Amino acid sequence: MKVRDAMTAGAECVGESETLVDAARKMAELDVGSLPICGEDNRLKGMVSDRDIVVKVLARGDDPSTVTAGQLGEGKPVTIGADDSLEEALRTMSEHRVRRLPVIDGHDLVGMLSQADLARSLPDESAGDLIQALSSGS
Repeated sequence: MKVRDAMTAGAECVGESETLVDAARKMAELDVGSLPICGEDNRLKGMVSDRDIVVKVLARGDDPSTVTAGQLGEGKPVTIGADDSLEEALRTMSEHRVRRLPVIDGHDLVGMLSQADLARSLPDESAGDLIQALSSGS
């Protein structure tokens, strides 16, 4: 089974020039805890989470209506290819201790693969290994 068979298609992005207030509203509308950050070129620039907004902006006294999503996109995001195997996605999630992976086809963001998506698609033993790896040390 490939990642594209298990992912949630049609991932929504927050633009790198949009504010964190915009990102928070989008997260609330979609009922998600993180969003990919996309650039003007439609390439993935990073990820922003509700926790990032709280810890890196609000707790420091910064104004989320003036900080952009692009300012929080640090480093190269951990991704998975749409045609990669679910086992590769499992290894990537475990190694990087992430619960969600943006799914890339070429340079285009085509979906998101969550821990729940993997748990539904993997054999019970593999899903249990993933949950244990993410829970220990996270």
